Amino acid sequence: MPVHPQTRRFLDIVDSWSRLDGPEPSVEEMRRQVAAVFPREAPRMAEVRELTVPGEGGAVPVRLYRPVRRSPLPVLVYLHGGGWVVGGPDNVDAACRDLAAGAGCAVLNVDYRLAPEHPFPAAVRDAWAVTAAAVDEPGRFGTDPRAVAVAGDSAGGNLAAAVALLARERGVRLAHQLLVYPVTDTAMDTPSYAEFARGYGLDAAAMARCLRLYRGDADPADPLLAPLRAPDLSGAAPATVITAECDVLRDEGEAYARRLEEAGVPAVLRRYEGVVHSFFLLPEMFDTGVEALRFAVRRLRAAFAAAAEDAAPDRRDGAA
Repeated sequence: MPVHPQTRRFLDIVDSWSRLDGPEPSVEEMRRQVAAVFPREAPRMAEVRELTVPGEGGAVPVRLYRPVRRSPLPVLVYLHGGGWVVGGPDNVDAACRDLAAGAGCAVLNVDYRLAPEHPFPAAVRDAWAVTAAAVDEPGRFGTDPRAVAVAGDSAGGNLAAAVALLARERGVRLAHQLLVYPVTDTAMDTPSYAEFARGYGLDAAAMARCLRLYRGDADPADPLLAPLRAPDLSGAAPATVITAECDVLRDEGEAYARRLEEAGVPAVLRRYEGVVHSFFLLPEMFDTGVEALRFAVRRLRAAFAAAAEDAAPDRRDGAA
């Protein structure tokens, strides 16, 4: 069956900056090419607003989506992919709208600092600053501080996992972590890395370059860089992990889901067969992208409902 023109264009763009058998494209060229992937239509929101959150490295730009006017809403902090080097809020704008509309929650789409200008842990610190603001300043967003979840795809999934570990360390209870084909390790030595190293959208060489630019001189075993290497994952937020069969990141994402379960963290893993990296963001190109989005929405709705149920005694106490 012929490939859909949009899918072909997307894969051609990815291939154009991951083809490392010749001169490497500059970071600026990579960013321009990724930005050329045009956004798709997505649900209208009752409110979309650009704002900033104070962070250690300065103000962190955030795009707030609210599907309805009423308050307070549960809130999802979303962290885009792009190897920590490319991408931005526009690349996941449609996905954030879909998640907001489907899960009935506000979404904070984070424009975190990118490498190599801002190597690890700059992106983690920006992601944490926005998550902490969602907990500490819910009035700014019209959200419920007792129903805060984090999510991200690819490098953004890595950041979401890191934020969930920070939340555990700092005594912040998150409702959920939604990790879509996340980067969870720095080794790049799994069977999926060998099997899908080239020609499946995200090449192993491109991933290695992005990791090198992001990591800088950091310890490759730092759990905020490689969550799979954390000695203990117990106490982390309940998780949903989505992977793609034909993706170099498949095995490490699935290994992380298993580690969470072994640590007693409620975790559900769902692998989608026959698809490649980025399918989740392209439901108009992949039928399984539609299925994965619906699955993610169900999981978020359940997590927010559980958070509301847990908070119910607090509400009764406050009313008494």
